Amino acid sequence: MTAAFDTPITRDGDSLVGPFRAPRQMLADQEYDGHTSVHDDATADQLGLPGAPIEGPTHFSQFDPLATELWGQPWFERGCISAHFETMVIEGEEVRATVTPSGPTAARGVAVKRTGEPVLSASLTLGDEPTELGERLSRMLAKDIGELFIVDRLEIGWRSAPDSTSMSYDESNGNLYPFSLADKVKLMTEPSPWYVPGETSPWGRAVVPTEMLSVLAHKGGVHLPVRGPVVGLFIDLEVQRHAPVFVDEVYSLTHEVVGLGQSRRVESYWTRTRLTDAAGAPIATVLLHQGVFKASYAQYPADRL
Repeated sequence: MTAAFDTPITRDGDSLVGPFRAPRQMLADQEYDGHTSVHDDATADQLGLPGAPIEGPTHFSQFDPLATELWGQPWFERGCISAHFETMVIEGEEVRATVTPSGPTAARGVAVKRTGEPVLSASLTLGDEPTELGERLSRMLAKDIGELFIVDRLEIGWRSAPDSTSMSYDESNGNLYPFSLADKVKLMTEPSPWYVPGETSPWGRAVVPTEMLSVLAHKGGVHLPVRGPVVGLFIDLEVQRHAPVFVDEVYSLTHEVVGLGQSRRVESYWTRTRLTDAAGAPIATVLLHQGVFKASYAQYPADRL
């Protein structure tokens, strides 16, 4: 069997440590609602950011070799990474991932810059263990969120009608994700032959990388009544496999709004996307906490900024 990764991994006590990598920014041409995103340099500058940030899920790829070292093939069959993004990364900055086991099927993950500045913290699990975002969502739901002006028309419990989605190897994933899986594999920090059709994998076919599961779940958009135009960003992201997710396989998906909140700079909402196969069996679940910058909304009350 062809090895999944050739990533050099070192040990620090019980921890598995990956190398420093310089992830690439691939959303400079992203469009949603007819305008550019925070990943565009000019838009990032308008918001007072130091540069256009790399999309958060990109960092998940640095955890895949570490989780595979811990758990092997089952990581791609029922693994879950549940992450809170702490600091934006600009292209050219280097990041290192570390995973420390906390039980037979659970571990803590962190990613840091060379300066030691934290990029994200995460739980990595197999099966039904508690996750980082399960706990964060519960805490947010217990809070009084106050008055909202951008996501005020969203309702917890709203669900979309079923839709279908798939990811081929060579086709672009649309305006939200203007690159193909082939483009991503060429530039990702930890490529694997398991992601490439025609190569050898334990399942006899290519699987979708962890960092691309959120792309698969959201490439068609969620079409929520968020006021705009606004500029958004990912705050938290959890991807849970219940089975291998295959390239070129058609899946059914539904979206559900499961939380609302706000902080000083953003209003935010949580969506849970469920992917099932043709027989209705669960394949993957993606929990996304997305923020929208208050300052990017022209009609936001000035005394609330």
